[in-house]
Order: sequence, then C-alpha cells, then structure tokens
Amino acid sequence: MKRALIGIVFLCAGLAACDTAVRRDELQSVDYGPRPQHWQKEIQSYLQLRLKEPQPGAVDIRTEPKILYQRDTALRARQYGWAVCVWVTDREPQGRYPMTFFFRDEKIVAVNNGPDDFGVIGSRYAREQCELLGAPFRR
Repeated sequence: MKRALIGIVFLCAGLAACDTAVRRDELQSVDYGPRPQHWQKEIQSYLQLRLKEPQPGAVDIRTEPKILYQRDTALRARQYGWAVCVWVTDREPQGRYPMTFFFRDEKIVAVNNGPDDFGVIGSRYAREQCELLGAPFRR
C-alpha cells in the first residue's frame, strides 16, 4: 500500500512538471511549413496499420489541420507542425480515445495517444491538444 501511495505521489509530481503552456516566442521560433494536402489519407494509412480490427467509422477526424506547438518537457520532446485531432474507436482495452497528429512536409512527425503511445501522458497531451484545436474529447 505504501509503495502504491509513493508511486501515485511521484506520478502526480511528474504530471505537474509538464508545463504545457507555450510562449509567443516559442510559437514564432519554428517553421511550420505549408499546410498539408494529403493529411486525411496519411492518418487513415497510419491507423490502418495499427488498429486491431479497424471498422468503418472507427476513425472520426474532428478538425482540419491547424498550427500547434508542443513545448519540450521532462516527459515529451518538443513537437510542432500542423496538428489534427482524431477520435478513434478500437477494440479493447482502449475503446474510444482521442489522438493528435503533427504534420510537417506532408508527413506525420509525431502522434500523441496513438496505439504506439497509450498511457497517462499520451492521453493527457491528446486531450489538451484536441481541446486547443477545437474538439474537446467527450466519451
């Protein structure tokens, strides 16, 4: 019991250290490149390879690409580019969950909370970013 409590304290401290607020100078310090043209096809291809049993309607693309900057923290590397919020419905254990995709030069350069990135941290980033992109996640 004591170990579990200590683990929870460290997890909470780690999450608190993830200051995701972005300063204006950070936003302007990078080149986002042109808006991607084939982003929907890239997302579908990415998920087709990773979902357990992809079903029609399993991928709900919630936003158009928008510029987004994810600052560097102790738990995540800096990411920036044209971001898209996607809600995915997959078989267990995850069920329905949000994801964010970052694009630069027509390529996916980062994904938060995808099948390769499940966990508390990826989920938190995806939820926050989907909200910033205009698609707050609701189960």
